[in-house]
Amino acid sequence: METHLILMGLLSICSLSFCQECSREFLENVDFPGTDITSVYSPDVEHCQLLCTQHPSCLFFTFVRADWTVDNRHFYCYLKSTPSGKPKVQNPLQGVTSGYSLKPCNPDPSSCLSQVYQNVDFFGADYRVLFTSDHEECQRVCTQDPQCQFFTFVNDIFTSENIRYKCHLKYSWSVPRTPIVERKDGVVSGFSHKIQLTPFFKPACQNKLFPNTDIPGNNLETLPAASPEHCQTLCSAHPRCTYFSYDSSNFNCDMKSNGNEMVTRAKQGVTSGIPVHFCQLDNNWLKLAHEGVDFRGSDIRFELMDDPDTCQKTCTVDPNCQFYTYVNETFFDSDYRRRCYLKRVITMPAPPKVTKLNNVVSGFSLRDCN
Repeated sequence: METHLILMGLLSICSLSFCQECSREFLENVDFPGTDITSVYSPDVEHCQLLCTQHPSCLFFTFVRADWTVDNRHFYCYLKSTPSGKPKVQNPLQGVTSGYSLKPCNPDPSSCLSQVYQNVDFFGADYRVLFTSDHEECQRVCTQDPQCQFFTFVNDIFTSENIRYKCHLKYSWSVPRTPIVERKDGVVSGFSHKIQLTPFFKPACQNKLFPNTDIPGNNLETLPAASPEHCQTLCSAHPRCTYFSYDSSNFNCDMKSNGNEMVTRAKQGVTSGIPVHFCQLDNNWLKLAHEGVDFRGSDIRFELMDDPDTCQKTCTVDPNCQFYTYVNETFFDSDYRRRCYLKRVITMPAPPKVTKLNNVVSGFSLRDCN
């Protein structure tokens, strides 16, 4: 029986690319049709490959380049997977490039994105606008701002004269977000203890939480969160979040944006608070295991284990794992018992949309290039 369980664990690992060979090459003008998981935007094939590598289940991809002429789907990055780990079909197709996840090559490839893109707009996700003399200064400002992930600069020959030299600083989530948090008997969920949530700052923060207090209105975005402290971390990472309210009954983290006032009211089961800035947030909440809570989805793989502590330790030592869910011996379906599901989401900078636009320059923060 023990040998059988070990083989099951190895098969679950191999099925998600860990037994595949490392393949860094790109196949130009080759399409891997079908088997799409999702599509996202990327400015080039290297960025698309990194997104595939960070996605929990992507094994290979096809990127639609700027020279694609069939329709207007430029800069589309199609993330794909099959049970075999290999494309079912490879077809010649002009204007696309295909390749493979780097999961078998390196558990956490560098996210240094030094390339700048002429006549390419990273559309949307703006949180701050200023004027700079050139795109190099715009990129320096983005690099120095801990919340800036990428930028678009409008150069000196742009058609509209009144917005020339404009530098748009932009944001995407660099903090791991649990896609679904829900109550479920017989499971335990938690986080890697080595997860990187915020840049390091020497002064410690003083957490400001208001128990049984709601701050109604001014909603910016609602995300699932495991605790008020998790919600505070999400709010602290978002450049437009001014305060938040966390509802423990449904795990909703309501991030809010209003720099003019903060009106509170008493409400049982709701914790509100203020984000922290330029100081080190207390991350002890990461060490808490949440009984009867499922972090559903975003599975990298599962392994069979005897207890949730071993599951947590396995997640912590695996550089790909950000959070986990363990199914214990009391779970109603015996087929899932003792499974430790290791999970992750994409945290590298990812523009919400990439389009062609003359006389603009886009690029990424260089913080990860040191």
